[in-house]
Amino acid sequence: MKFTKMQGIGNDYIYINCFEEKVDDPSALSIRLSDRHFGIGSDGLILIEPSDIADCKMDMYNADGSRGMMCGNGIRCVGKYVYERGIAKKDVLTVETLSGVKTLKLSVKDGKVGEIEVNMGSPILEPEKIPASFQGEKVVNQPLTVGGKEYRVTCVSMGNPHCIVFVPDTKSLPIEKIGPQFENHPAFPERVNTEFVQVHSEHEVSMRVWERGSGETLACGTGACATAVACVLNQKTGREVLVHLLGGDLNIRWDEISNNVFMRGPAEFSFDGTVEI
Repeated sequence: MKFTKMQGIGNDYIYINCFEEKVDDPSALSIRLSDRHFGIGSDGLILIEPSDIADCKMDMYNADGSRGMMCGNGIRCVGKYVYERGIAKKDVLTVETLSGVKTLKLSVKDGKVGEIEVNMGSPILEPEKIPASFQGEKVVNQPLTVGGKEYRVTCVSMGNPHCIVFVPDTKSLPIEKIGPQFENHPAFPERVNTEFVQVHSEHEVSMRVWERGSGETLACGTGACATAVACVLNQKTGREVLVHLLGGDLNIRWDEISNNVFMRGPAEFSFDGTVEI
């Protein structure tokens, strides 16, 4: 089977063109291929498939085999792949995901895709829809005891659940210890992605992320979007913010009129290969 390794600011996935290939058990394949010692190595597996309602469909699986609803860095890579590999030679693309059809605007120069802006849709703030077991219409700066310590959390879904925690310093954070405690906390019935955020100014923040099913990753696009929303809800930044992640930067804008969140960032090919399945 042919595959392509791609990354969006260090958030790396294995991509399979299912216009040409067939995958019978993507969950098991993701577990096997994502292993960084015995497999190819990645944060997961993304299948690029035909769609009846969009230019293509994105079907993603985390490194532990669990299925993901949406991946912001992954969908930018899908856009670059679909354009440069000739599946849909359009600078405005639509991609079907489990969290709806997303629209991508591609910056193209000399046939190569540079930055990509994705309309990630509107944030979901109702606890039961995230899902998160809290009372009230929103979860903004609410107390949550994790590992015997109380944190103040804000919860947002961008097609998958996120819990945002503001911290004074992201670099010294013991994320390997507290990340799993958040991910598997009973307040989150479908587990949760957790963003630990340090605010530098009203236009700039840093973020580390613990992703459900993958552990700490270098970047998370939906997490950056959820972080920007949480920053506005907690009156920490304006509606447009530069988010520094371990793998690079994303520009996030929460449009007040449409209520949609727009993410802009790069996508890169790493290499192509073949693997026996």
